[in-house]
Amino acid sequence: MAEAYIIDAVRTPRGIGKPGKGALSHLHPQHLASTVLKAIKDRNDLDTSTVDDIIWSTSTQEGKQGGDLGRMSALAAEYDITASGTTLDRFCGGGITSVNLAAASIMSGMEDCVIAGGTEMMSYQQQLAAERANAGLPQRMMGSGNPELDAIHPQSHQGVCGDAIAAREGIPREALDALALVSQERADRAIREGRFDHSVVTVYNPDGTVALDHEEFPRPETTMEGLSSLKASFDGIADFDLGEGVTFRKQIQRRYPELEWKGVHHAGNSSGVVDGAAAILLTSPEYAKKHNLKPRARIVAYANQGDDPTLMLNAPVPAAKKVLEKAGLKVEDIDVWEINEAFAVVAEKFIRDLHLDRSKVNINGGAMALGHPIGATGSILIGTALDELERSGGRYGLVTMCAAGGMAPAIVIERLNN
Repeated sequence: MAEAYIIDAVRTPRGIGKPGKGALSHLHPQHLASTVLKAIKDRNDLDTSTVDDIIWSTSTQEGKQGGDLGRMSALAAEYDITASGTTLDRFCGGGITSVNLAAASIMSGMEDCVIAGGTEMMSYQQQLAAERANAGLPQRMMGSGNPELDAIHPQSHQGVCGDAIAAREGIPREALDALALVSQERADRAIREGRFDHSVVTVYNPDGTVALDHEEFPRPETTMEGLSSLKASFDGIADFDLGEGVTFRKQIQRRYPELEWKGVHHAGNSSGVVDGAAAILLTSPEYAKKHNLKPRARIVAYANQGDDPTLMLNAPVPAAKKVLEKAGLKVEDIDVWEINEAFAVVAEKFIRDLHLDRSKVNINGGAMALGHPIGATGSILIGTALDELERSGGRYGLVTMCAAGGMAPAIVIERLNN
C-alpha cells in the first residue's frame, strides 16, 4: 500500500459564532474555505491543475453552506477548473473523515494530490434558526428527528448526553471545571508563545481589509470561581417537551431507566460556538518528490467507530483503541493526544479510561477555550497535533472526537524528520 504524506496544514482564526458580533459572521462560508485553500496553494506553490480532488466537511449543508462547499470554494479560490471537489457530513467528526478519505484515495494508488478540510459558520446556523422562527417554521432539535428510529435507538441532545455521562461515570462538576480552566490556561500560553502562528492565516474582507487575524473566543481571565458561578445550560433542554410528553431526558431514560442526573455542563466547560475553516494538503511520496514538496508527516492509520447513539459521546475511547491496534502502537507511544472538548466530560472520561498522562492531552488547549466550528474542527486538530509534534520533537500524534449518532473517527500521524 502506498503512503500518504501531509505536506501542509492551515486554518483560519476562530471567530465568535454570533451573527453581527463575530468578526467573521458577515462573510460567506465559501469565503472562509477559499481563504485556507488559497493559503495552501500559495504557501506550497501548488499547481492546482494537478489536484485530484478536494474533500470538504460541513455539517449544516443548507443555504449558503449547501451546494458542495468543497467544489464551490475551490472555484472561489481560483483553482484550476480541473480540480474536483466534494463535501461530506459526519457531524462533528467530518473534519477528521475528510482527511482520512483523502489519505485513503492516495494510499490506494488512485490519486496523488488531495486537499482535505472543512468549514463551519456557527453564526450562520443561528441565522438560519432565526429565519425559521420568523417564517413560523419549527426549530431543528438534536436527536434523530425520526420516531421510528427513536423506537430502536432513542437519541437525545448532545449537552444532555454530556450531563448524563458525567452522572453515570461519577465525574463531578468540579473536575469538569478544572479541566476547562486548564484548557483556557494552555490556550493562552500557546497564543502568547506563538504556537499557532505557523498554521493560522489571516482572513481578509472582500475589500482587502483585515477581518480577523487572531483567536477571538478565548477567555484567559477565566477562574475556578467564575466557572463555579455559571448556571448549568442543559437542565431546561433536558425537560423540554418535544411533543406527547417526550423529552430528551426521557429519551435517555428509555435506555437507562435508573439513571438520574442534574446539569454539570455550562458555557465555560462546553465547546465554544465559533466560525472557522481549515485545509490540509496530502500527497503521495512520488508527487511530493516530483513537485519538490517537503512532507511534514505521514498517515500511519485511521479508523471509524460507532457506539451507543443514546449516550452519543462515548465512541472516542474505542476509536482510539481501534486506531492504535491498526497502527501497531500502544498508548505510551503517543506523544500528542488531541481529543475534541465538545463537552468537558468527553475529554475527562477519555483521559481516565485510557489512563493518559494529562500533560500530553490537548497540550495547547481545546474547544472549551478556542471553540468548535463543527465540520472544520477535526482538520484543525490534525494541524494542531502536527505543529505540536514539530515544536516538541514528538513522533506520534493521535486525534479523535465524538460525533452525533454515537460515532468517532480517529487518525494517527507520524512526524517526519526533515
